Amino acid sequence: MVQNNTPKRPLEREELRDVIDLSLWAGQLLLQHGAESERVEETVHRLGTALGCDWMDILVSPNAIIVTTTSADEFRTKTRRVIPIGVNMTIVSAVNRLSRRVENGELDRFTVRSELRRITDAPPHYNRWTVVLVVGLACAAFSRLFDGDWPVFFVTFAASSTAMFVRQELHKQHFNPLLITAVTAFIAGMIASTATVLKLSATPQVALAASVLLLIPGAQLVNAAEDSIKGHMVVGLVRGISGIFVALAIALGLLLAMWMMGIDGL
Repeated sequence: MVQNNTPKRPLEREELRDVIDLSLWAGQLLLQHGAESERVEETVHRLGTALGCDWMDILVSPNAIIVTTTSADEFRTKTRRVIPIGVNMTIVSAVNRLSRRVENGELDRFTVRSELRRITDAPPHYNRWTVVLVVGLACAAFSRLFDGDWPVFFVTFAASSTAMFVRQELHKQHFNPLLITAVTAFIAGMIASTATVLKLSATPQVALAASVLLLIPGAQLVNAAEDSIKGHMVVGLVRGISGIFVALAIALGLLLAMWMMGIDGL
């Protein structure tokens, strides 16, 4: 791409306010849906400077983004609270592509606002029943990789798909995420325990382990390590501790189910 060395026109105060609002909106979407801190900083900076700012200073924290943007003698600072929602790489990729298009001069700030609205309001690619089915099949496939037999495969499929459905329902009711994780693990453990109680397999413990794989906070732990390595220690530490709490909630739900079903251990 050929760089444009033409001096930027100084933005008026209201234009600057609009640019920082759009940049924060993009950063909020990224942080909410599982992007690492460095990607958030790069995308917000790229978007803001492409829309006419001279420079942007960005501070990413676990639950907020603070941005200061400058243009000539004007500057604006704004904070936006971020409530984590989950991992959605479709939204992360869409926001990143949007910033690239702005950088290439394809979009102005008015079009960017409509594009961000479209990304925010976009429906999921897959309906809930497709997600339930695929999650069940994925966990059941892992049970086969763990040397489980076909009875374990079907028990794991029933346990994990039912647990995914329960998780979706609890999420719609806005329950605490750790409570959702513990209850989901309990449901999965109760159903998976039938392989042991009914003596359906020689390796029934595989169903217990594989049925809760849908709850493992993989992306969260990977981002925690990446943030820590790249110097975002506070965000990395918080994400790592959050991942540990999720793991403890999984263990609590699974242990409670095993206790109620009279199973001694995996």
